[in-house]
Amino acid sequence: MSSSDWSPKSTTTRLSPADVGPAQLESWKPATSADLQRFKNGSHAGVHHFLGAHRTTVDAKPAVAFAVWAPAATRVTVLGDMTGWKEVPLRPREGIWEGTVAGGQVGDGYHYKIYSGGAAIDKSDPYGAWWEVAPERNTRLWWDEYSWSDDEWMKGRGAAHDGPVSIYEMHIGSWRTDDGELIGYRGLAAPLIDHLTGMGFTHVEFLPPNEHPFGGSWGYQPIGWFAPASRWGTPEDFKYLIDQLHQAGIGVIVDWVPAHFAVDAHGLVEFDGGPLYEYADPRKAKHPDWGTYVFDLGRPEVRSFLMSSAAAWCERFHVDGLRVDAVASMLYLDYSRNDGEWVPNRYGGRENLEAIDFLRQFNDTIHVGFPGVATFAEESTAWPMVSSPTYVGGLGFDYKWDMGWMHDTLQYLGRDPIYRSHHHGEITFRAVYAFSENYTLPLSHDEVVHMKGSLLTRMPGDDWQRFANLRLLLAEQFTQPGKKLLFMGGEFGQVSEWNDAGQLDWDALEDPAHAGILALVSDLARLYRDRPALHRGDHEPGSFGWLMADDSDRSVLAWSRSDGDDVAVAVFNFTPQVQHDYRLPVPVDGGWEEIITTDNAMYGGSGVMQSGPLVAKDGFLSVTLPPLAALVLVPR
Repeated sequence: MSSSDWSPKSTTTRLSPADVGPAQLESWKPATSADLQRFKNGSHAGVHHFLGAHRTTVDAKPAVAFAVWAPAATRVTVLGDMTGWKEVPLRPREGIWEGTVAGGQVGDGYHYKIYSGGAAIDKSDPYGAWWEVAPERNTRLWWDEYSWSDDEWMKGRGAAHDGPVSIYEMHIGSWRTDDGELIGYRGLAAPLIDHLTGMGFTHVEFLPPNEHPFGGSWGYQPIGWFAPASRWGTPEDFKYLIDQLHQAGIGVIVDWVPAHFAVDAHGLVEFDGGPLYEYADPRKAKHPDWGTYVFDLGRPEVRSFLMSSAAAWCERFHVDGLRVDAVASMLYLDYSRNDGEWVPNRYGGRENLEAIDFLRQFNDTIHVGFPGVATFAEESTAWPMVSSPTYVGGLGFDYKWDMGWMHDTLQYLGRDPIYRSHHHGEITFRAVYAFSENYTLPLSHDEVVHMKGSLLTRMPGDDWQRFANLRLLLAEQFTQPGKKLLFMGGEFGQVSEWNDAGQLDWDALEDPAHAGILALVSDLARLYRDRPALHRGDHEPGSFGWLMADDSDRSVLAWSRSDGDDVAVAVFNFTPQVQHDYRLPVPVDGGWEEIITTDNAMYGGSGVMQSGPLVAKDGFLSVTLPPLAALVLVPR
């Protein structure tokens, strides 16, 4: 049989380290009564240790143990390569159907047949660790036998709040191809490491690597929460990629999507004949923007499922961070819904109390079970205390994406410079709230898709001015307080909008203007990483000070960054005119040195130089501001 024959009350319980410890796949045992109790009360983050398919023995002979949650089913069978595609019945136990099948080897395909209400539904394994390549729909057996070589990294990892975090966000399938063919996880390792180490980024973030049927969703419509996408290789291949990145000193963050799931019939939707993973109420069950199903976070077993998924990426694949997608869509019951299309909470409000509790539980679980793993929230509203600890009432994330900075900065830099003086507040407003959260500054994939154009083409002016404005944008990002994120292609000023069906336009680097952007980003990332003033205290108000905030007439900004011992000053001229003898206040008298000017000819700039030595007296420094350029100055 092939898959083408298919028809298609929240808990506040917190977890202990024992609940989320390393998987013991070699010594698999059926779920204990305590396991089932924790699964049912929503506090088990290791459910993948007993649900799904696991290697075992029966009468000292190899066998596979299967277990699937389907409480409304009247009968459940498993069929696959190991059964000759004949149905083998499973036994019910407290809503879980389980049993063993003789034989089985890595790569064997299988799925479940769920009987309910007189109908039979073919379903992939929700806890499957490996899948057939879409559009095929079977899950596949997989045993964890990979031998890691990243012990040194794992012992010392951790995205400390006072450390440098510069993230290269990327889509695995469209970064680079081999004559149009996917290079996969293993083929990606060497060229990606060369690129990242050459650029000086500290982390890479993969758009959701989880199994997803529709490639055009980029992974944001998942179907497999425990499996890396098989279109790019095996679970071992994905582990190899992460292992190699770790050995090269590069952290790995993955996008994780607990807000919704794909509608494909072989997935989670109406898993046992009716709503199980999704809400039963149609006003809550589907996401109006994406047409996907929304997880019922009020069902404890669903919470255990999602918690186990997050834990599995950390324990099985050694990821260093989880970026949670679409947090705002989880927090608000009326997100993208009109009046009458949503259900208020028990207090009559629009806040999703179940999602709030789940996100707190998720963050507590990851931080307790996997010290050093960071969590990031893509949260686009003014929800308070996203990155505050749960014990003070926060959601518990380590970092929040600063969507306001992204929007305001791109809007400001998208204006013709002649109008910027009238919109100066767009570029200064961030200072009002910059330390209200632990922010990451994102120039993400969302800004270079859906007819928005690339970062380069969003800049105004002729070609020279567009490149100069892009250099300004990148310097402003890397010298601001906050962690950094840049989507692939932005590091060399790709002209075309991102296309997930192709690869980046690497040939553009033959053009000196694009090569200049690459050289600048490399220098900025290394400066940010190596200069304590630019990353320590990223979330501390004392690390930042305005030097020039209100010179709207000349569209100039300047600020200082300091960690107490190290000082750096960033100055920005958002006009195309050279400004001579600009009187700049600085925190230290004496000699100063220009360590970066984005107008440097090596970056594609005009090469305007300082007229002489930079010496500050009485708290002021006379500098030349090149056109559409940023300077980074440090005391000598």
